[in-house]
Amino acid sequence: MSRLAKLAAFALLCGAALAVANSPIGAQQIAAQAAVKTSPKLGLGRPALPDEIKAWDTAVRPDGKGLPPGKGTVKQGDVIFQAQCASCHGEFGEGVGRWPVLAGGAGTLKADRPDKTIGSFWPDLSTVFDYIQRAMPYGNARSLSNDDVYALTAYLLSMNDVIKNENFELNDKNFTSIKMPNASAFYDDDRETAEKQFWKKDPCMKDCRSAPKVTGRAISVDVTPDSKAGPKVD
Repeated sequence: MSRLAKLAAFALLCGAALAVANSPIGAQQIAAQAAVKTSPKLGLGRPALPDEIKAWDTAVRPDGKGLPPGKGTVKQGDVIFQAQCASCHGEFGEGVGRWPVLAGGAGTLKADRPDKTIGSFWPDLSTVFDYIQRAMPYGNARSLSNDDVYALTAYLLSMNDVIKNENFELNDKNFTSIKMPNASAFYDDDRETAEKQFWKKDPCMKDCRSAPKVTGRAISVDVTPDSKAGPKVD
């Protein structure tokens, strides 16, 4: 758009705004908006009650902040898991159908098909507790007590060999003492230093590299045709 066209468009907008402001309805609208902005109270709703805030304020942080009082053992978690979770996640956390796998996968993160489970991948135990408390069991979220969530979290730790004592009790006092196997593999975003050598004032925009060479085939997911010819079209 030329400079002249831009100026003309701006003038039209200013004229339209002035016309609205000078009309009775436009003036009323502007006055109403000004009143809303300057009014200390809208007169809508009421302050949330402490119990209402508590019902939504359930986030649990890695440092333990937000953990509710409670406790639960591995044995208790086993009973709850078989009744509430095994139908989707499998009796041993192996996953049923397309439902998530919860256990196993140790040492697979560098494989072509890593198994990212609670034990092999998740860095913080608080994520386990928070997710169960907030969203599980599927279709009946928020139906578990705090003690149930502690017990289920303890059982999942046991299934992933993070703890090996079936009598172990997880509670709000010892929660932060549990260290997840893959916690050390997570680190803060360091691209500002680690990738700074790639930042250039004048980036290449054309013919920046040689033609790519195919070095592998997607046989693992069975999507590479065996024939070099294209599909036949009838």
